[in-house]
Amino acid sequence: MGLIKLRIRELAKERGWSLREVATRAGVPYTTVTTYARSTGMAMADVSAIMKIAQVFDIPIEDLIEVVEE
Repeated sequence: MGLIKLRIRELAKERGWSLREVATRAGVPYTTVTTYARSTGMAMADVSAIMKIAQVFDIPIEDLIEVVEE
């Protein structure tokens, strides 16, 4: 099973947003955003949360996700 990393922290920094602001804009719990932002590799994630976060950044999901292990 592959592992993924989400580029939330990097994208938020580019826009001058805090992780709390990302969570509020996406309508996703702050704890979810911080967990995903801190993770160096996840095997599972909430796809609906990832979709909402990608929409907030106005990017396709593929640009939010980084495969760290296949």
